[in-house]
Amino acid sequence: MPSSPRFRRLAVFGCLAVTALAVSACGGGNGDDSSSSSEQTTAEATTAATTGGSVSAAAGKAVFTSNCGSCHTLADAGTSGSVGPNLDDLEPDEATVQKQVENGGGGMPAFGGQLKDTQIASVAKYVASVAGKGGDGGGDVEPPAGGMP
Repeated sequence: MPSSPRFRRLAVFGCLAVTALAVSACGGGNGDDSSSSSEQTTAEATTAATTGGSVSAAAGKAVFTSNCGSCHTLADAGTSGSVGPNLDDLEPDEATVQKQVENGGGGMPAFGGQLKDTQIASVAKYVASVAGKGGDGGGDVEPPAGGMP
């Protein structure tokens, strides 16, 4: 049975996600030093995501840059990992990202036991809201009602 382009993209995404997880276990990041203002915002978002704070794209950006960016390219996050799929090209929806991060697959390890539910939901919200937008999404602006999932 021939595989559909969507299935192939999901398989590639899975492989990249697994690689991202493996690299993140090594403490890999994007090596980018930001201004103290943006570091404070990232720290606040990370704290919110790790302490059961609310789900937000800003918190998801912090989770993404510290756990996923070493394997995945995502312009908005300023990452250029090449082990996993380029998320700007893939443009996954929120449900797809959440499922892939939780369960792994296609070479990507599952993060369901490593990240809190709030972190996973936040990173899914972030990736889905900025992927394919060329880095102008900001990750801190909520999509309009009736817009993206």
